[in-house]
Amino acid sequence: MSPDSPEACASTPDLHAPELYLNRELSQLEFNFRVLAQAKDPRVPLLERLRYLCISCTNLDEFFEIRAATVRTALQFGGPLPPDGIPPSRALELIHDKAAELVAEQYRYWNEALRPELNASGIRILAHSSWNARQRKWLHRYFRDELLPVLSPLGLDPVHPFPRILNKSLNVVVVLEGKDAFGRNGGMAIVRAPRSLPRIIQLPPEISGGEHDFVLLSAVLTAFVDDLFTGMRVKGAYQFRVTRNSELFVDEEEVENLASALKDELASRGFRPAVRLEIAEHCPKPIVRTLLQNFGLTENAVYRINGPVNINRVTQVYDLVDRPDLKFPAFKPGAVALDADAPFETLRQRDVLLHHPYQSFQSVLDLLQHAAHDPDVLAIKQTLYRTGKDSKIIDHLITAARNGKDVTVVVELRARFDEEANIRLADQLQEAGVQVMYGVVGYKTHAKMMLIVRREGKKLQRYVHLGTGNYHAGTARAYTDIGLMSSDPDIAADVHDIFQQLSGLAPSIKLRKMMQSPFTLHKGILMRIEREAKLARAGKGGHIIAKMNALNEASVIRALYEASQAGVKVELIVRGACCLRPGVPGVSENITVRSVVGRFLEHSRVYWFGNGGKPEIFCSSADWMERNLLRRVETCFPIIDPRLAERVYDEELANYLADNQQAWELREDGSYDHVSPAEGEMPYSAQGALLAKLCG
Repeated sequence: MSPDSPEACASTPDLHAPELYLNRELSQLEFNFRVLAQAKDPRVPLLERLRYLCISCTNLDEFFEIRAATVRTALQFGGPLPPDGIPPSRALELIHDKAAELVAEQYRYWNEALRPELNASGIRILAHSSWNARQRKWLHRYFRDELLPVLSPLGLDPVHPFPRILNKSLNVVVVLEGKDAFGRNGGMAIVRAPRSLPRIIQLPPEISGGEHDFVLLSAVLTAFVDDLFTGMRVKGAYQFRVTRNSELFVDEEEVENLASALKDELASRGFRPAVRLEIAEHCPKPIVRTLLQNFGLTENAVYRINGPVNINRVTQVYDLVDRPDLKFPAFKPGAVALDADAPFETLRQRDVLLHHPYQSFQSVLDLLQHAAHDPDVLAIKQTLYRTGKDSKIIDHLITAARNGKDVTVVVELRARFDEEANIRLADQLQEAGVQVMYGVVGYKTHAKMMLIVRREGKKLQRYVHLGTGNYHAGTARAYTDIGLMSSDPDIAADVHDIFQQLSGLAPSIKLRKMMQSPFTLHKGILMRIEREAKLARAGKGGHIIAKMNALNEASVIRALYEASQAGVKVELIVRGACCLRPGVPGVSENITVRSVVGRFLEHSRVYWFGNGGKPEIFCSSADWMERNLLRRVETCFPIIDPRLAERVYDEELANYLADNQQAWELREDGSYDHVSPAEGEMPYSAQGALLAKLCG
C-alpha cells in the first residue's frame, strides 16, 4: 500500500487531535500530589515531611492565583481552546474535583498522621480542644494583651457593608445574637487578622510543659473572639480565607513608565477578583452562600477545611525547632575548579561548570566581586530575574559602578511575585549609577547571563556566566541548576549581541553557537527533533533526552510524536506539568516521561540530541513551554568541552533516568506511578548520588 493512498491516510493519527494532549492545569495539580507524597514518605525526616506538606499547600495557593485564575478569565472573556480542547467551564469543574481531592488528602494526612507523629516527637501544634486550664489562661491573656488591641471587628449592616478582604488573609466570620450598646440587633461580623500578627504562637515551656508547643493564631482568634463583642452572644465563629487572581495586567505599549504602572497594579493585586474560598468545615450553608455571593464565586470554588485554613503557616515550626535529627543532614557544597583570586586566568584556560546546589554558588559571587575590584575590568552586564533579599550580587554590582566600571543591568520587573522587590532593587541600582533597563516590551527577560569585559594587554577579552537558574543565593541552595563560566569567543560574542539587542540598539542577529527565544530556540529545537526522526527513518537510530520543568508547547509535542512514530527513542524528565501523552499506540510508544521530586527542586533544563553518534548537549533557561519559546527572552547554550558535556550528560540525564527512589512515570491517562527498584535492582537516588559525588 502506498504511503499516499487513501487507506494509509485514513489510518494516520491526527496529531492535532485533542485526545493526544493532557490538560495543563490538571497536570500541574498532579505535580502537587507528588509533592504531597514526599510528605508521606517515611524515609523523609519528620520536619522535612512537614515542610513538604506546607509546600504542597503554598503551591496550591499559587495554582489558584495564576492557573485557575487564567481559566476563569478565559471563561469570562473567551479565547482559543488549549490543545486538549477542554472549554473553560469544563476545565473549572475538573480543577475543582482534582483540587478538592488534593485538599482532602492534605488535611487527612495532617490530622491523622503528621500531627500525631510531631506530637510523639515532642513538637506539639495544640488544637483548641486539647488546651488545659493553664494553657488556656495564658493564651487568653495573650489574646487580650497582644491581639485584641490590634483587631477591628466589623459588624455587617447597611451602614457597614462587607469589607474588602485581602488575598490569602486570615479572617473569621462571627454569628452574633443579642443587642449591642446602640441597641442594634446582632447578625454577622468579620474579624480580620492583620498581617502584622504572628500566625503561629509558641507557648513558654513553663506554661505549656513542653519545649516545642505551638498554637495557630486562627485557633486563638476563634477561641476568644467573644471578647470583641461584649454583651452579645457568639453563636459561631468560622475562619475563612479567599484567594484572588494575582496576575498583573499592564498594557506595556500604552504606558510611559513600566515601573510606575506596575506599582499601581501591585497596590490593587490583593483585591483582584476572587477565585477560591476556603472555610471551616462546619460553617453553616447560609453563611457560605453569603460569602460566595460577596466574592462573586460559585459553589465549585468553595473548599471546606477540616483544620486551619492557613495550614501552610505551620512551616514556621521548621525554623523554630532546633532538631537536626528530624531534618535532612547538612551538607557542604563542593568546590568549583575556579581560582577565586585569579578567576580570569582559570577561564582563559578552560570552561568551568557549576552544578548547584551540590557545588557552591559562591563561585559566581567570587567572579563578580573580583570583577568589581579588578582595575582592568571595564564593563559588566547582567540580567536579573530574581535575587532575594540582601543580595551580594547587588552589592557587587553597586561596588563595580562606584569603582568606575560601566555596569548595565536588565531587571525583569514582571518576575511573578517578585515585582515589588525588583522595583526596589532597580531604584537602588540606579541611585548607585548603574544603567538599568527593563527589557523588551511584550517579552519577559528570563535569560540568565553575565558578561564581563576586561582589558588584557592591547585587546579586550570577554568572560561570561550563563545559567539555567536565577542569580539568587537562596534558591541556589535549594534548586538544582547548571551554570557555565567561559571565555569562548563565540559564546561571549553571542551574549554581547543579546545584550545589545535588549538595549534596543541591535537589529535581528544571527548567533554563532547559542540559541535564543523568541527568535531561534523554538526553530532550533524543532529542527533537531526532525533531524533525529530523519536519522531513524534512514535506519541510523535516533535518540532524544531532555530535562525541564514543564512541557506544553503544542508544535514541539507534535514533533516529538512524529519522531516517536519514526522510531526515535525519546526520554523526557519533566518535573511539573506535562501535556504530552506518552504510550499512545501508533503515536508515542517510544516516548517515556518521568518526574523526579526529592530534597531539591529540579530546575535545570538540559537538552541532548544523539545526532547520529555526534551528540549535542545544551543547557537553557527555557522550558519547552509556549511562553518560554515564543514570548520570552531566553538563552540556550551548548556545552562544548567534551569533558564537561560528559559531566552534564552523566549528572543531569543518565543519573535521573536511573533513579528508582524519587522518580515517577507518567502514564497515558495522565496519572503517575512511583518507580520502585526492579527485582534484584539496588535502590538508587539521583540526588543522593550527586550529594555523595560532589559535596564535601
